[in-house]
Amino acid sequence: MSIVAIVGRPNVGKSTLFNRLVESRQAITDETAGVTRDRHYGKCEWAGTEFSVIDTGGYVTNSDDIFEGEIRKQVHLAIDEADVILFLTDVQNGVTDLDDDVAEILRRSKKPVIVAVNKVDNADRAYMASEFYSLGLGEIFTISAINGSGTGDLLDAVISKFDKNKPAEVTKELPNIAVVGRPNAGKSSFINALLDEERNIVTNIAGTTRDSVNTVYNKFGYEFNIVDTAGLRKKNKVEENLEFYSVMRAIRAIENSDVCFLIIDATQGLEAQDLNIFSLIVKNRKGVVVLINKWDLVEKNNNTLDAYTDAVRAKLAPFNDVPILFISALTRQRVFKAIETVMQVYKNRQQRIPTAKLNEVMLAAVQNFPPPSVKGKYVRIKYVTQLPTPSPQFAFFCNLPQYIRDPYRRYLENKMRENFDLQGVPIQIYFREK
Repeated sequence: MSIVAIVGRPNVGKSTLFNRLVESRQAITDETAGVTRDRHYGKCEWAGTEFSVIDTGGYVTNSDDIFEGEIRKQVHLAIDEADVILFLTDVQNGVTDLDDDVAEILRRSKKPVIVAVNKVDNADRAYMASEFYSLGLGEIFTISAINGSGTGDLLDAVISKFDKNKPAEVTKELPNIAVVGRPNAGKSSFINALLDEERNIVTNIAGTTRDSVNTVYNKFGYEFNIVDTAGLRKKNKVEENLEFYSVMRAIRAIENSDVCFLIIDATQGLEAQDLNIFSLIVKNRKGVVVLINKWDLVEKNNNTLDAYTDAVRAKLAPFNDVPILFISALTRQRVFKAIETVMQVYKNRQQRIPTAKLNEVMLAAVQNFPPPSVKGKYVRIKYVTQLPTPSPQFAFFCNLPQYIRDPYRRYLENKMRENFDLQGVPIQIYFREK
């Protein structure tokens, strides 16, 4: 599949155009310059041709801002990755020194470049756009990303640059793995360690990642989508609009995932906000693997790991049948083990237990310890089956479902976990009248 990268200086409307091309509001847009930091991927289809689109951060030079240097690095990576480059400019400001700098980089790239002049929504601005021919990159296309005018001609030009002999890829449904946690827990560093490349911007400043950034992992026999998300903070700590939208993207990433990596900062331990995120994962019935990151920074003795594990499990109760791994994204300690574990949890969540086996095991457990009587009435469970749902849910058929209490529900859940591999997967049990 061909790849198109949208590049340009800050605040020319790259994310607005990206959202229009992929027909969804995937990228955060705001009047503040520098909103987009990481490369952001989406799919576009035009005239029967499907291709990938990369949104990049605004290109800036001679800046001391730590983010600007990292954004420049991400823009260069996007240019290297792309088959066609869409150079977006802004008619309101005319040709700037930064536009000239970007144009020089694109000329050196030797790749097909299409110049689009944005914010052209009247005849006067269309006349003003002619000055962009001075960039020396050929024909220009006048568009308005916010209302879509001119984007049809632009897309016609984009797909005309594709290599027609490039073999079409067969797309398949991949597991979706979300990486979530509080700000600065090491989520982007962990993904970079997995991919063995600087895919996401990493700094020691909390809130570096804003968009949810989707990447395909395909190594060592494993293939899945992995999504880096913004750090989730308490509501009363979210002050600016940008962070609000970042948090919403992170929550949506959890909702759309199959399994979540919950990253905990080992130097700070499992705090209230970590438990809130864990609760959100469980409520959405997603698989979960807890990663204790920055383990290399913790002073240890012979009992440290066991004591830390016990403390974490106690806080996660009652659902503490969760894999807990101690990793270091910096030194890549146990990073591959994390991949093996998350894929096992994915399999656990996808499994379908045969009804005969389920009844053989669970009815024996019921017989050994039947539900206690209520008001002199006895509950008799006769049959159990797994429901056809995305996550493991089970229905127990009995004569008096209203008399089943939570302690007995937990007993049945524990028996299921003892007999079937459901580690890392929230399960739901229902009682129905036979």
